[in-house]
Amino acid sequence: MSKAVIFFAQGLEECEGLLCVDILRRAGVEVTIAAVGGARVVRSARQVNVVADALAEELDYAAFDAVILPGGLPGVDNLKADATVRRTCCEFAAAGKLVAAICAAPTALAAFGVLAGKRATVYPGMDADLTAAGAEYTGLPLSVDGNIVTGEALGAAIPFALALAARLAGQPAADKVKNAIVYRY
Repeated sequence: MSKAVIFFAQGLEECEGLLCVDILRRAGVEVTIAAVGGARVVRSARQVNVVADALAEELDYAAFDAVILPGGLPGVDNLKADATVRRTCCEFAAAGKLVAAICAAPTALAAFGVLAGKRATVYPGMDADLTAAGAEYTGLPLSVDGNIVTGEALGAAIPFALALAARLAGQPAADKVKNAIVYRY
């Protein structure tokens, strides 16, 4: 069974984060919600409290196959400022492990130097951060370039999560989830 870690920081876009957790778990991926900032209760941009599975600084990342960053502001700024998030994203990218980010979060990957030479998408209007970091901005809802998966915004969260499920659990598992949630697009 594949394992993924998703970083939740204060101010995250809760729908992007929780939708990834939900779809990946339905596909059979073991997902750990790792709280950034030293507290296991993370408050989202819309004041929804989520209790994380662990603190980011307490995990052994060698056990994981993928790292995921949800968007939301100021959540993404908190992800960018966290040394554990930076180190994990950089190490996973260098090792060819799956690195994924949606909405504003690809700007964190750009800031970490992970997107240089990669095709990626981001929330509309934030593409300058990607191109300044050497990425090719696609403007698409979903972009996959090798081990890097990026999603444009909340509206792309289901295809984003299904793409991650296909990579981590196989296309049949992703298709089963897609059918079970009656996603027809």
